[in-house]
Amino acid sequence: MSAYDSIALLLTLSALLAYVNYRWVKLPMTIGVMAVGLLLSLGLIALDAAGMDLRTPARTFLAGLHFDKVLMHGMLSYLLFAGALHINLDDLAREKTVVGVMASVGIALSTFLVGTAMYGLTQLVGIEVSYLYCLVFGALISPTDPIAVLGILKTAGTPKSLETKIAGESLFNDGIGVVIFLVLVELATGQEASFGHIVKLFAVEGLGGVALGMVLGLCTYRLLRDVDNYQVEVLLTLALVGGGYALAMKLHTSGPIAVVVAGLFIGNHGRQFAMSAKTREHLDGFWELVDEILNVVLFVLIGLELLVLDFEPIYFGLGLAAIVIVLLARLIAVSSTVTVLRFNRQFSPHVIRILTWGGIRGGISVALALSLPPSSARDWILAVTYQVVIFSILVQGLTIKKVAAAANSTV
Repeated sequence: MSAYDSIALLLTLSALLAYVNYRWVKLPMTIGVMAVGLLLSLGLIALDAAGMDLRTPARTFLAGLHFDKVLMHGMLSYLLFAGALHINLDDLAREKTVVGVMASVGIALSTFLVGTAMYGLTQLVGIEVSYLYCLVFGALISPTDPIAVLGILKTAGTPKSLETKIAGESLFNDGIGVVIFLVLVELATGQEASFGHIVKLFAVEGLGGVALGMVLGLCTYRLLRDVDNYQVEVLLTLALVGGGYALAMKLHTSGPIAVVVAGLFIGNHGRQFAMSAKTREHLDGFWELVDEILNVVLFVLIGLELLVLDFEPIYFGLGLAAIVIVLLARLIAVSSTVTVLRFNRQFSPHVIRILTWGGIRGGISVALALSLPPSSARDWILAVTYQVVIFSILVQGLTIKKVAAAANSTV
């Protein structure tokens, strides 16, 4: 199947599942299309068991899409830019300490806690796996992806400062989590990874991504300032995201961090000083639509990825245990951060509860698991990751509004 045919089929399927959700399921759009996609996958598996081999062509189609590459080297950059574009830099600056600690120390702590607990669990049930591979699982499952629930949090009347914490953390911890993941994969696969190499990787990926994002944002801002035509200005932001992410990959810096930094710069400084009201209106409408469409496609893919997984019975038990472990690690990371920072700043009531339950895992975790090289550990990591992500989106995503509302009502 050609690339065009694959894209056309995926968009058609996404539109149909979105229609089904809107007419009959009536869940929040991204969560709903994933749920419908999941039911479709289960239906194909059931038909396959009954002798109708529809699963094989579906698996061939999904394998040809390369979900990890489509997300990490395509959709992710546009989703991150669209999210960063609407983050108020002044609000983010007020929450910079919490966001910075949660997106760095919090991710590292969660990686260690999840990896250590999973190592003990795998040894207990007789699965031979190295401690490093368990840490790899901890690294890929720790970054949060609350895009699906940010709108729900707003309708629940969550304080603005809490929304900023969740959004800011999600934008930056993807990039940092990927760097930690890459380091651990190198160690787990026996590649040379000295302390100097690790420090260099963090510096080039992290600091290099920040520097590149600032340069790209500044250059685009100057171009935007010289024109007053919304078609040209929208194209310039598209070039910034696509070209900037590709350049970051060539320079071996963090593309996600670069795009987020550039998006924050354009969304605040660029919108204020380089755009007319008409341009801002069109730019906002365009990127909101891009964000919504890509999110629908992403969550459809997550639902359909069930078709390419091979589940052993023991993986279900591991998945259930991992759900509890990941939530506990999130609780410890959040509560530790809040407890330490409470000495010199105020927090919203019930912040620990909402930040813990609002830490949704999403497509990036599945993509990272799929990107792992073939090994005995890859199968269980992929199966367990998928279960954690599905629980996170369906259960946490559908109940976070009630959790936030209940917390607010007790203030």
